[in-house]
Amino acid sequence: MGCLAIRPPYQKYDVAVRRSPIDGFGVFALEPVPRWQKIGEVRGESITVAEARRRAATLARIMIVEVSHKTAVDLARSTDPMRFTNHSCQPNARLSVDEGRIEFYALRDIAVDEELTVNYGDTHHEGRLACRCGAPGCLGRL
Repeated sequence: MGCLAIRPPYQKYDVAVRRSPIDGFGVFALEPVPRWQKIGEVRGESITVAEARRRAATLARIMIVEVSHKTAVDLARSTDPMRFTNHSCQPNARLSVDEGRIEFYALRDIAVDEELTVNYGDTHHEGRLACRCGAPGCLGRL
């Protein structure tokens, strides 16, 4: 008998984690996502911003989002697929922090099998990490 996957209520559209041509693993749409719609969100360990910056200084891959001037969320142990959302200089989605929740919204219609990407803007990498998005006009660094 097959396995039935249960989508959590905060994951609004079905996605899959696969190898990404951008970097490591990425998140891919399994169904069309209309423009402006919430795709899903991520949850993780709540930590202080000071602890987030300490952890970020020792990691090559950072899965930490600052949600306020005092609090950050470390997604390293999260089971939410959206934690694998890669950066792009020309993203098809955006990350939004709303009352401590880290949510992802489509910036345009997203097709089945398209990789979901966001522009993470200023990061803890402080320009030391090469951007691999390959988008026209790529800034080259994160």
